Amino acid sequence: MKRLLLLCVATSLLACKGEPKDYVTLSGKITNPDESKILKVFQGRNYEKTITMNDDGTFNDTLKVAAGDFYFQHGKEYGQIYLENDNTSSFETDYNSFVDSMVFSGDDSDLNNFKLQSLLISKNHFTEELVGSNDLDKVNDAIENYKSSYEDLKTKYTDVDSTHIAMMDKNINGTVAQINNFMKAKKATLNAFPEGSPSPSFENYENYAGGTMSLSDLNGKYVYIDLWATWCGPCIKEIPSLKKVEKQFEGRNIEFVSISVDEGRGYKNDKAAAYEGWKKMVADKDLGGIQLIADDGFRSKFVQDYKVNGIPRFILIDPNGNIVSADAPRPSSSELIKLFNELNI
Repeated sequence: MKRLLLLCVATSLLACKGEPKDYVTLSGKITNPDESKILKVFQGRNYEKTITMNDDGTFNDTLKVAAGDFYFQHGKEYGQIYLENDNTSSFETDYNSFVDSMVFSGDDSDLNNFKLQSLLISKNHFTEELVGSNDLDKVNDAIENYKSSYEDLKTKYTDVDSTHIAMMDKNINGTVAQINNFMKAKKATLNAFPEGSPSPSFENYENYAGGTMSLSDLNGKYVYIDLWATWCGPCIKEIPSLKKVEKQFEGRNIEFVSISVDEGRGYKNDKAAAYEGWKKMVADKDLGGIQLIADDGFRSKFVQDYKVNGIPRFILIDPNGNIVSADAPRPSSSELIKLFNELNI
């Protein structure tokens, strides 16, 4: 009788659990949501679902998925999440600091938080100030600290499968290799153009303000050169910082020269359209300093002489026309102001 009773209890418990659900429940909240109030979940061309959020940024919906990694988009921001049917997953974040403030909960939260934090630690260790400093010893220390922080995450989030661990190991090693290659290229540039050596020159570049200008026209002043293009996202990102630096050093013994290498890219290889696009952006963004356009884009002699293979690229030249730095800090880096102050500009 006792065995029969236990069997009945066990059967009852199994019945209460029910069949596995053929969907995953996804819920959460996005504080300060985008006006669209839309959360799109997708996996390439294989899957896509749009979730309508409540006015306060909360959402709750079910999705039938094949287990795997999915992306989600809200407004202009993106994130990544692992989803699997019969699970309940959730995340909360602030739209104004979308990735940095994101926290996952529910099923597979260890996996989702592990992947997120593994991506975020690079921002903590490889700052623009560090990379802009050209200090290889500091960069090497940052790499070791970065790898150590990653190992701490593997200890913290124990419920992560070996497949995802291997994938993230590969990403971490890839980031380290990328930083090393970037710094090696930076060091090679500095070695090829030592401080105090004569700078390559440009002649008769068209000036947006009218006429033409050559580097020799600026003798007697420091010259901070920004090589950029209208299609270059990182270049555009530096514009607000460049404007601040220009204002801070207004009236000092320095000229800020922006040289566009626009030659057709982003304009269906139409050079005339690229030229008009350059003029339009200078006007629309009210760009300051001296605005020039190179005579032959990346093939211009000045650009080639400096061995430029990527933009933005910043160059600092002294009043005698000699190189101070062939790969100077970006306007967004505090290292630039530090360098200017050291030179008593």
